[in-house]
Amino acid sequence: MFSPFPSQGLYAITRDTDEPIITLLQTVEQAIQGGARVIQYRVKKHPHSMTEVMELLNLCRVHRIPLIINDDVELALAIKADGVHLGREDGSLRLARARLGPESIVGVSCYDNIQSAVQAEQDGASYVAFGRFFSSLSKPLAPLARIETLKEARARVNLPIVAIGGITKENGDQLIEAGADLLAVIEGVFGAGDPKTAAEGFRPLWNSGC
Repeated sequence: MFSPFPSQGLYAITRDTDEPIITLLQTVEQAIQGGARVIQYRVKKHPHSMTEVMELLNLCRVHRIPLIINDDVELALAIKADGVHLGREDGSLRLARARLGPESIVGVSCYDNIQSAVQAEQDGASYVAFGRFFSSLSKPLAPLARIETLKEARARVNLPIVAIGGITKENGDQLIEAGADLLAVIEGVFGAGDPKTAAEGFRPLWNSGC
């Protein structure tokens, strides 16, 4: 049974490291305990382990949190993950939707392009993501997105909007004010010594009327 994509909250993305499985599971559970509403499994530089991904999926199932696989439709299909996130080079959204089925979550990176988001909605996306908005350790060379893009997206797209890129509890409020529903964070959660406390630090952004 798939977990639904939330309407707002913290979207925590795992770090691309070769840390032991137990460390990954512990830090993800801490992030969930701190309030993360979505977990994305992101591996670019290191080979993934099916055991690792399955254990992570089981952990998310226990907490009823959706697990999104970054880039890899076939991996998402193989483990019956809740969905996949696609960048500009990760294949067709329509094909991913057809492959994974109508209940799966399919998210799309739109960078700073409103038309991409409009098209993604028409093609069956579950959510759209914009960014990077600030300096990012994970994607230091990615082009910047504008705050105005979130405002326009809020007016033109009827899907959850995710903001990503160098987001902290100190700068996230302006993104929510502009129209972001979820904040996608890597280092701000998993780069902290205590992911639970780090995740908890984001909670007031949705409780303060931003």
